[in-house]
Amino acid sequence: MKERAILVLEDGTAYRGYAFGHRGKMVGEVVFNTSMTGYQEILTDPSYHGQIVVMTYPHIGNYGVNVYDMESNRPWVRGFVAREFSARASNHRAQQTLEEFMQFYGVVGLEGIDTRALVRKIREGGVIKGVIAHASLYGDPRYRFTEEDIQALAAEARAWTDIDGRDMTPEVTTPLPYAYPTLRSGKRIVVMDFGIKHTIVEQLAELGFEVIVVPGKTPPAQIMALEPHGLFVSNGPGDPSMPTYAHETLWKLMGLLPTFGICMGHQLLALAAGGRTFKMKFGHRGANHPVKNLLTGKIEITSQNHGYAVDPDSLKDFKPTHVNLNDGTLEGMTHVRYPVFSVQYHPEASPGPHDSRYLFHRFLEEVEAFHGATGVPVGKQRTDAFGV
Repeated sequence: MKERAILVLEDGTAYRGYAFGHRGKMVGEVVFNTSMTGYQEILTDPSYHGQIVVMTYPHIGNYGVNVYDMESNRPWVRGFVAREFSARASNHRAQQTLEEFMQFYGVVGLEGIDTRALVRKIREGGVIKGVIAHASLYGDPRYRFTEEDIQALAAEARAWTDIDGRDMTPEVTTPLPYAYPTLRSGKRIVVMDFGIKHTIVEQLAELGFEVIVVPGKTPPAQIMALEPHGLFVSNGPGDPSMPTYAHETLWKLMGLLPTFGICMGHQLLALAAGGRTFKMKFGHRGANHPVKNLLTGKIEITSQNHGYAVDPDSLKDFKPTHVNLNDGTLEGMTHVRYPVFSVQYHPEASPGPHDSRYLFHRFLEEVEAFHGATGVPVGKQRTDAFGV
């Protein structure tokens, strides 16, 4: 016997279905993702912190989960919704089912609703707050939610604090600096962690970088004291205009180190240089977004997860390098004087195609060109000279 459950949006719209995963209730910003696979990576991506994710692909969970596809140490989504979740895992890599995973980590799920209707509502009206509630909270797994219940849940959704206007970095960043374990010794890269995915760190390490990950609030003097050869600015959740400490740090480091930013890191670099960001109607979330490289004319199919974008008209020191072919939004930029570049999408592609992994090699080339193949960090003397 399936337990009844419901998703109620802040405007009172209700979608009745069945409970999946951890039994309970959860409020969040309702967004959708168009990926066909990669649900474990989506669940554990810190950039989804604060959000209830709706999968447009109808059948989710059939290949199970395993420890190797984790993008962080735990799931970050506040809720997970699909047309149908698979109760079985059929894959040689699977170590447990999706429901077992969600139950263990306390992820509230909902299935059996018309996800096409829900996605259409989000596309037409924009992202909206909502709450998932399971019938067992009312003492009976077959409980039928009343109109009074729906209105109460809608009020609860409206009362939840918006992601827009929130600095969520302190909730997802590493509390202390750490070095990524590797047997290789190469150029040292400092990673500013605003909610980084494991695959990004792994990609940097595979190129031979010595990777040191630091909290997002690390001041510029402490970063330069590590004598890095380069700086990486990570992805993460929340409103990019709110962590002003990051804008200040990146502005002071601009030009001192070759710098590469992804997703929120892209937005933070733009804001540090005086640009502007805006919240998108429903964002880009999926593994199939076409992007044009303006430098080569080539088209890349990309993995994306963002609800904010950079206003290209606000850029003074950066020039566009990539553009989204679906809506024309800015997808990449490079500084006109310094070895600083960034992209809005995820070239590590976990999940997704590998069309854009060349960007990590470009970062390596920028670092080697800046310091020389056997050069040493210029951190201390430049720190003094620029007064960081």
